[in-house]
Amino acid sequence: MSATVFATSRYLNRIQLVTKRCFSDQNFPKITTHYTIHPRDKDSRWKEVNMERFTDETDILIVGGGPAGMAAAIRARQLAEQDGKELRVTLVEKASEVGGHILSGACIEPIALNELIPDWKEKGAPLNTPVTVDKMGLLTETGRIPIPILPGMPMNNHGNYIVRLGHVVKWMGEQAEAMGVEIYPGYAASELLYHPDGSVKGVATNDVGIAKDGSPKDNFERGMELHAKCTIFAEGCHGHLSKQLMKTFNLREKCEPQTYGIGLKEIWEIQPEKHHPGTVEHTVGWPLDKFTYGGSFLYHLNESTPLIAIGFVVGLDYTNPYLSPFREFQRFKHHPSIKSVLEGGNRIAYGARALAEGGFQSIPKLTFPGGCLVGCSAGFMNVPKIKGTHNAMKSGALAAESAYEAIFGEQQQTAGFEPVTYPDKIKNSWIWKELKAVRNVRPSFHNALGLYGGMMYSGVSCMIGGREPWTLSHGDADYARLKPASESKPIEYPKPDGKISFDLLTSVALTGTNHEGDQPAHLTLKDDTVPVMNNLAKFDGPEGRFCPAGVYEFVPLEQGTGQRLQINAQNCIHCKTCDIKDPSQNINWVVPEGGGGPAYNGM
Repeated sequence: MSATVFATSRYLNRIQLVTKRCFSDQNFPKITTHYTIHPRDKDSRWKEVNMERFTDETDILIVGGGPAGMAAAIRARQLAEQDGKELRVTLVEKASEVGGHILSGACIEPIALNELIPDWKEKGAPLNTPVTVDKMGLLTETGRIPIPILPGMPMNNHGNYIVRLGHVVKWMGEQAEAMGVEIYPGYAASELLYHPDGSVKGVATNDVGIAKDGSPKDNFERGMELHAKCTIFAEGCHGHLSKQLMKTFNLREKCEPQTYGIGLKEIWEIQPEKHHPGTVEHTVGWPLDKFTYGGSFLYHLNESTPLIAIGFVVGLDYTNPYLSPFREFQRFKHHPSIKSVLEGGNRIAYGARALAEGGFQSIPKLTFPGGCLVGCSAGFMNVPKIKGTHNAMKSGALAAESAYEAIFGEQQQTAGFEPVTYPDKIKNSWIWKELKAVRNVRPSFHNALGLYGGMMYSGVSCMIGGREPWTLSHGDADYARLKPASESKPIEYPKPDGKISFDLLTSVALTGTNHEGDQPAHLTLKDDTVPVMNNLAKFDGPEGRFCPAGVYEFVPLEQGTGQRLQINAQNCIHCKTCDIKDPSQNINWVVPEGGGGPAYNGM
């Protein structure tokens, strides 16, 4: 009885503390000033502003300059040159330079590159590190249990290459430009444009010269409209225009919700005697509990200095609001088997990006009147392989073939050309076969034994090539899985030592992130009261923990009691985690002024 009274008293004290933190005697301060939330046609400050846009037309427009977008651009131009036809191909990329926003492990399978550019070695593609050693292990707090990698298993990396994917994408951009593709880095596609019949007409790039309060500055300049016969969306994981297309055309009607992970990565220069180019190592287990999906990678690059890429992935379907993916990564590096590699080394880069992990079950309808989705916008990552680049490139090439067929084929029913053969091309490709074979791996970790049950099931499933006569479900969307703070145990993380582990802001400084300071925050809130009234009150403010860049923090109100959400938009590294994991789905990530964001160098 006394124990029950004590527990009830402790619970009530906690409720009082949260209430005191959350609510104040003054109105909630305004946070969001972006025009997507506060339309300019209702704002008197915009009445005399010229809102006309310059318009340009192209045949195929590609939104996003990653592996999928570049592959689509190259393949489209290859077909035009092969047939001797005029075809204008235009690509817009929000990073200030091609590859500047790319982040991946990366250990890539060269199959798609072999098909797209068979002589890539002669052309100097930066695939300099073939895999020579392949390891996997299960970590306990102090030990490591080896896991055998059998031939034919998804984790077998022999024949693959360790790369700095940003450099590969930059090289692909050079190949595309040499073939006549028009590439415009620093131009962020911010708005979808439609024909009167509802088909996609193209995109508009974002306006520049808008002050933080949402008013026009003296240097205001309207974005431009890019009209295309067919628009290929290659924005990467959880692209903000792709998200709108999903809703407008109901592309997820017949598939499961996407499930995601967040990948955090660092590049280190280590001591030469510890460096073994071509070595690939993956781990699962510690420091995550058995019910939290995730794992690590450590790749030894073959460069002029002894560099390694080390990273940690956490499934965004985790349930504890106190979990911090960034701090789990920092804690992981103190494992004896990892710390011994890093000691005496120097960290030179950091970054993070969301990953689409839903695979086969979560592939949406791929086309719509006027365009299609490719790469991670569609969700073609192979989770057990921890690879998506080869599938992204292949999907981009197939989409280009379909768009080309539509443009030079029969009369279309809509003003925008729909690449109708694209879904069948995907289904007849190795993308479909590969993803179907591993479809049950990721959802199998939702079981009573967690990690251990998932590993056992996945091992059997992979051995039989995914031939089970059933398909497991991912269950609820990631944002719906967080438990209230009152039902969760706070996690105590060790302080960073500044040698192996580091604090968040020191890490963000290594991303080269830069945004124009005097512009509306591109992390928009549908309702400015929700972060405090719901997220802080119910989940103890998870925004401050799931963001890997220190964008969100709850700070005391200037007057009265209580707290408010502060958005440090200048820190944003464009990972999209907030848009995915926000339990209220109140955060909507939109593009900032073109060129803003991280400045990754071969991440």
